[in-house]
Formats: sequence, C-alpha cells, structure tokens
Amino acid sequence: MTEQLGGWAGKVLRVNLTTGVIHVEPTSQYHPYIGGMGIGYKVLWDGHVDDILATDEENKLVISAGPLTGSGAICTGRTTITSRSPVIRGDLITDGHFGGHFSPALKFAGYDAVVFEGKAAEPVWLRIEDDEVRLESAAAIWGKGMHDTFAWVAKTMGQSAQVAAIGPAGEHLVAQSTIQTQGGHSAGGHGAVLGSKNLKAIGVIGTGGVGVAAGNEALRQLDDHVLGIIGANNQGVVPNQPQSWAEYSSSGSRWRGGPGVQWGAADEPVDIGETPWDDKAKVGMRTSMAEMYFGREEANKHFRRAGGCHACPIRCFCEMKNPKMKSKYGLPTEHVTNVCLGFLDPWYAMGKPGHSPKRTDIQTVGGYLMDDLGVWSAYGQMSHVFREFHKRDFWREILPVAEFEAIAWQQVNDQDAHFMEFFYTTLAHGNGVLGKFLGCGLYQVVDFWHGPEPVSEADYRLDLGQDLAFMVVLHQKLNALTFALDNDLADLKGQPYSLFKDKACNIFNQSMVGGLHHASETAAQVGALINTTFNRDAQCHSHINLVNCGLPQGMIETIAAELWGEGAFDKVKHYTPINAAKIAFAKWSLVKNVLHDSLTLCNWMFPLVVSPDKNRDYRGDSTIEAQMFTLVTGRQTSEAELDHMAERVLHLHRALTVLQMKQMDQRNHHDVLTPWVYDMDPDKAFGDEGTIKMDRDDMQKSLDLFYAAFGWDVATGAPTRATLERFELGFVADTLEARGLLPA
Repeated sequence: MTEQLGGWAGKVLRVNLTTGVIHVEPTSQYHPYIGGMGIGYKVLWDGHVDDILATDEENKLVISAGPLTGSGAICTGRTTITSRSPVIRGDLITDGHFGGHFSPALKFAGYDAVVFEGKAAEPVWLRIEDDEVRLESAAAIWGKGMHDTFAWVAKTMGQSAQVAAIGPAGEHLVAQSTIQTQGGHSAGGHGAVLGSKNLKAIGVIGTGGVGVAAGNEALRQLDDHVLGIIGANNQGVVPNQPQSWAEYSSSGSRWRGGPGVQWGAADEPVDIGETPWDDKAKVGMRTSMAEMYFGREEANKHFRRAGGCHACPIRCFCEMKNPKMKSKYGLPTEHVTNVCLGFLDPWYAMGKPGHSPKRTDIQTVGGYLMDDLGVWSAYGQMSHVFREFHKRDFWREILPVAEFEAIAWQQVNDQDAHFMEFFYTTLAHGNGVLGKFLGCGLYQVVDFWHGPEPVSEADYRLDLGQDLAFMVVLHQKLNALTFALDNDLADLKGQPYSLFKDKACNIFNQSMVGGLHHASETAAQVGALINTTFNRDAQCHSHINLVNCGLPQGMIETIAAELWGEGAFDKVKHYTPINAAKIAFAKWSLVKNVLHDSLTLCNWMFPLVVSPDKNRDYRGDSTIEAQMFTLVTGRQTSEAELDHMAERVLHLHRALTVLQMKQMDQRNHHDVLTPWVYDMDPDKAFGDEGTIKMDRDDMQKSLDLFYAAFGWDVATGAPTRATLERFELGFVADTLEARGLLPA
C-alpha cells in the first residue's frame, strides 16, 4: 500500500541550461535528508566534480524548500540555496537563505526543489506555472536591476508571480552578490553562480496546495499553541522597555514595540502602545525593528509598516517611507523594505553616523541601491574595509591616481547619501580597482594581501584588470600598509590576519575567512565551535535566541542547565573553561540550525526553548518542530528522531567539505581560529570578566570534545565510518575511503 504523505510536493525539477532539457524526478529519494538544505547537500554530493569553481559550468545550484513550507505552519516561509560559493576559499559548498513567499509558491506549483546545471548560451529565465515549465529569453531584462526585473516578470506572468532573480552584480560575476526575491529578501553569496549560468530569474505561479496529513484544524491548534509561546525577533521574550504587564525588560531584546513607538508613515499613523504577551492580535507589532536601525525619532517619522514572510506573525522587516529618496536622490520610489544589514551596510561604509536625518538618508538610499543592484553585504565586511581604508587614507596608496582622483571623497567626508549610487554601482559592476577589490570577497583580499611572493597571475583569483606589474606593486603596497596598520594596533601588533581596528571586521575563522558573528562574543566556546563547522558564517541563531532572549541571567542559566547540564551557559564576556554541558549546547544548536534549514523553518525564531508566558515559568517547547513534522507529513516522529535526521544532514555537509577540500585534517585546515581571538586584551586572561578572549589549550580541548560528541575522528575532525554508517551514510564512507579521506 502506498504511503500517503503530506508536506512534500513530491517532485524536484532538473534544469540543464546547456541542453535546455527539463525533467522531473521524485522527491522521495531525498526524504531521509528532510528537504531544503538536505536536498541541496545530497544533490551536490551525487554530482560532485573535483577542482571546479563556483562559476564553472559543471557546478550545480539548488533552490529548495522543506516539507513544512506552504503548509501553514508558523514561520515556514524560508528558501534554501545551496551551491559552491565564490566568496569562500576553495569555492566550497555553502547555503544562502531568504524569506518571503517564493518557496511556498514553488510548493504550490508542485515542486520541492529546482536543480540548475550547465550554462545557457544566452541569458534566460525559468518560467514555472504549475506543470508548465520552460526557459525563455531574458534579453529584455539582462542588465536590469532587481526591481525592474521583478516587475517585468510579474507583468509577463501575472501579478501573483513570485520571482527570484539576480541583479547586475550577479551578471558581472561579482562574488559579493545575491539571489533575491520581492520585498527585500535576499540570499548572499550565490548571485555570481546564476550569472555564470546566464540565468537571470525564476518566476513561479502555483495554484495547488500543500497537503497536511492530520488536517488543517489540527495544525491550526498547534499554531495557536505556538502563538502562546513565541516572542519577538530572535525569540526576544521580554520587552525592550518596561511595560506594565511585564515582569522583566531588557535593552537588548528585539521586542521593540511598546509605548512611544509609532508607525508614523502609515496611511493612517499607528501608536503601538503596550504589547502584552497574551494579546495575539498584537504579535505582529512586537518587533517593530525600525527604531533599532534609525532611532526612535526618525523611525516614528518614516516607519510605514512591518513586513515579513509567508506564514510568519513576527514581521521583522521594516517598510520605510523617505520622500527624499525620490525628490533629492533621484530614485524611482520613496519606499524601501529591508532589515538588519540591508540598512546597516550603507551606514558602515559611510562612517557610522549617529541617528539623524542624514543617517536615515544613507540607510534608505543605500539599502534600496544595494538590493536593486544585487550586492551582498557579507555582514558588512567589505563596507568596513572601505571605511577603514578611507579613514587611514589607504585608498590613495592603493588605487591608480586617475581612479582615486575621480572619486567624490568629499561626499564620503560629508556623509552625503549621494555617494551611495557610486559606491554600490562600482561594486555591482566591478568597476576599476576599487570595485574589483571590494566585490571579490574578503578571503581573496586576505590572500592577495598576505599571499606568497612573487605574485603571479595564477596565485590569485583577484583579477584587477591590470597587468602583472601593477599586481606586484599593489601586493607590495598592501604589505607595507599591513605593517603600518599593525603598528597602529598595539594589542594586535604582528598578527597578519587582524586586519582592521574596527572589531566588526575581525576575521574569526582564519581558514574560511569568516567574520566575527555570533561566535565568542556571545556564547564563549559554544559560539566559537559553531563557527568552525560551516564553510561561511554559520548563520546559526539557535544559541542566539537564548543568549538574547532578555530573561535574567540566572533564569537563562537554569533553563540551559535543564536542557544540557550544569554550566552550559556563561554570562557574556565572563567565561568559564569548557565542559560537557557546553559541548551539548553547541551540538544541539548546530543540529537545530540544520533541522530548520531542512524543514525550511525560520532559525531566527526557532527553537522556542523560552517563552514570554510567566505561567510556564518562561519555558518554551522544543518539541514543536517534531509536532509540526508529524502533523504535516503524517509520519509520527519524535524530537529525538527528527534531530537524528538533521544530524545526518550535518554529517553529509562535513563529509562533502572533506571531499571538496581533498583534506581529511579538518582540525588544522578548516577549524582554525585567528590568532587575535587568543591574543586580544593582553591585560586580561581568558575567564576574566569583560573580555571575549579565548584560550588556545581550552579551545583545542573543546574541539576534542566537540568531535567526540559528533562521532568524528578526534585527531582530524573528519567523520568516521562507524558514524557515517550509523546515520545511513555508508556510501559516503565508501567514497571517502576510496580517496584516502576516511580516518583509519
């Protein structure tokens, strides 16, 4: 008897852009990997080719959804994009993610994923209307910005179309580029992959639905339970400011909605007022993040409404209305919708001015242009580089004289938002040395800067469009500047990877050149270990949703001890030596992250281990994901069983990294932290209050315990045969063993 399952749409599209052949295969072969990220990893494992770049024709890119997406389960509007990445040293496999409404539309059309391979002879776009799928010419939109592309595809297909596309940055094969969908939702690092395939956009109209095995009423009841324990963005469960109903408040919480907060640019302005935890009609007002990026006075003037993703009540996006975008800066609109780095990246580049109309202009104008051109912020890394180099007058030394003198540096000094057009256009088109330098990705800058001499064209992928003699001169200039910069940093002198005085620029994972993000600055060894595992910033919020929940320190420590053991949770900037509980916390965080990206459930909100409900002693419910999976698919699955499936996906990621690197010794070639992590704050020791400094011996012990917890070889950090077979990955072990990449 055939098993009747809900959740999965049942089909995966395979699109060969070289031949134009499109065919369908069953999703069932990917069920052991859940969906989303799991589908992506299995496709890339099966299609692995040695020694290729992200932009080579042989590379594949997978856009995928999980079984929960489109079902109506709360916070399940995510889309996962998996491919090799041009932003990562070695062009290793990475994932990008965006929200919005694209993946639900894909599911409604009957597909769990789309796999792209090959390269079209001319620019094309993929048109999906339920069972009708075809490639069409993109000549009319090649070279267009995101917004014009979205409008053109929607006009061609119909206004209900959901569109994913690249902008000029992706077309020009700029590593720092995005794939994006409507509403400011973008996934970073793979835009150049689609550009290299001459694929401009994917438009989807789906008129079907996603089956829920247990029925919609059962799922509605679970959604109601979720609404009782969900907080604000990043699962902040107490308000940012005191409110009469709240026992606690925390200035770090993203529960920003409360007295004094207004949506002043709405068609009918709204005063938020208090947002009690049990008022479900106000869940969508809790986050109101605009004041975090613009300050309350400016936010109250320009915040039009909150936006977000399919099936999500949190609404973490900010739609801003700034009439000067059109009247003063010549943009076609006075509206922009974005969140987080979409607003902060322009601010970083322009010197980080305080909250003011000037900052509002920079962030709204810059955010619009960055999205329209398809430029990826990479958590602001290259904008920090631009700012710091300008502060030290390095650009005068690095750039050719004519290029330097043509740049309107006075606009930068004046923090004039007019500069944003030049800045992001230069990056998106790879114009000049500046555009190529900032668009290539931080690892290439590091490798070019500190790479071996003599310089040869083969040594670096950083092609500055200059002759070899200029590259040699540039290399020498950068090394000279490194000496000057290190002398400017007394506490970091002589550390070649400590490139920037601004701590936000510091490279945390030396091997992958990943920036400091949710690492030791928030959760000691837990965050540090998480940032050794993936091939780019881990994008993991499982631990952050506890660290930043806003509850008192003692209460968080108690909840963490209940989940992982005594000593699992340290106070930020007051760390204790590694212990078994911290290892359990780190492993749990990664497994939940992979689970969410495979179910395509929002990891910015889940897991819900805490809640705003005092009657529950502020405890949440970590079984919700398993309850959702059971109700939607019809497969009775416990939390432990679902976590086991997610861990299988994580082992596949690790094995694929070993395979792509051709390197079993992950400990010494992948999981390496930068020296400044251990050498910062020379007047303090690891464990002193007030520092995020780590200890080398403690970190090596942490890796020992971490590897053992996952069943990886302690000496190398590579998965063992016993572990791979325990997770039904014996075929992976066979491949690694045949290549000499399996620990003995």
